[in-house]
Amino acid sequence: MQYRVNPKNGERLSALGFGCMRFTRGGGGIDQDKANRELALALEKGVNYFDTAYIYPGSEACLGAFIKAYGCRDRLNIATKLPQYRVNRPGDFDRFFDEELARLGTDRVDYYLMHMLNDAASWERLKGLGAEEWIARKKAEGAIRNIGFSFHGGTLQFKALVDAFDWDFCQIQFNYMDERSQAGVDGLEYAGAKGLPVIIMEPLRGGKLVGGLPQAARKAFDAALPGRSPADWGLRWVWNHPQVTVVLSGMNDVSQVEENCRIAAEATPGHLSPGELAAYERALQAILKTTKVGCTGCGYCRPCPRGVDIPTCFAAYNASYADGLFTGMREYMMCTTLRKVRSNAGLCVKCGKCEQHCPQHIDIRNQLDNVKKRLENPIYKIAAWGAPKILKY
Repeated sequence: MQYRVNPKNGERLSALGFGCMRFTRGGGGIDQDKANRELALALEKGVNYFDTAYIYPGSEACLGAFIKAYGCRDRLNIATKLPQYRVNRPGDFDRFFDEELARLGTDRVDYYLMHMLNDAASWERLKGLGAEEWIARKKAEGAIRNIGFSFHGGTLQFKALVDAFDWDFCQIQFNYMDERSQAGVDGLEYAGAKGLPVIIMEPLRGGKLVGGLPQAARKAFDAALPGRSPADWGLRWVWNHPQVTVVLSGMNDVSQVEENCRIAAEATPGHLSPGELAAYERALQAILKTTKVGCTGCGYCRPCPRGVDIPTCFAAYNASYADGLFTGMREYMMCTTLRKVRSNAGLCVKCGKCEQHCPQHIDIRNQLDNVKKRLENPIYKIAAWGAPKILKY
């Protein structure tokens, strides 16, 4: 494992961090035994940064149970997040934070973030509720060691937010599809120039840059270097930037832990060749031709009041362009309609609740209309009409 130095405090943080949002679920909750195996392997291989959040269902408790079972609190850094958009009165800071400590079974959080703090105006609102005083008190108590924010927005808003407070670190979405969107490379370099550690989320865009690659993109990579996996290509691109401190990966299989730890041991800043960098550009152009909705599958839009599985609808819609209409329709039918409880786009009533929480700022309601028009065609309607009989037997 490579380690990168936090320029604010000199701590050595593993280049790879464990993102705890995508643990395998089953039986109504997270599969704790499976998660323990994955977390233990990551720890054994040198990962010392584990990221979760208040709103990830069961995630904080799962990480806390692992830490207790393995007695490893002092071997790792816990990063979790305050749902600042739910803070409406001064007492809410302690209410949420104390609940998180209880879930995690700890008396301190090493890296604490204001979750989805997307502009300076939102920070001003929190300041009006006493955020600065609360942070100072918790740091003095040792309950919070480092304070930061996670961000989904544009470059200008990111820079303004960086300058709005003496942050200890920040977290942004960054990958070769988002080089010029979100905070982007300009935001990354701006934070780096100010000596601010930058934690990276969505380095593979929720798996889009692995399982969702169109064939033309795969061919572009294979032509440059046959045998390197899409995950390897995606992670190396992020680690190529010297301003990156930790790259989070939502690993939910031991094979992913093995592969990502191997890549983290090899990928250094500036290691990519001109030929490899050219392959990224060719692959990106192929991806952009087939990506209709930039959904990362994070799930922040859920639950939908009408039961629409929004990420799955968008994944099938994108697949219908990347892999053909038949493939997209088959995926859509199997994942949203051939079920006892349907979750297809046609159920949307345009309430807009989902759009209030989307980090990618997707026009979800209109895009679901597009999904319906393309995938809920006459062939779909015939199949959907017969689905109850199929499910019965």
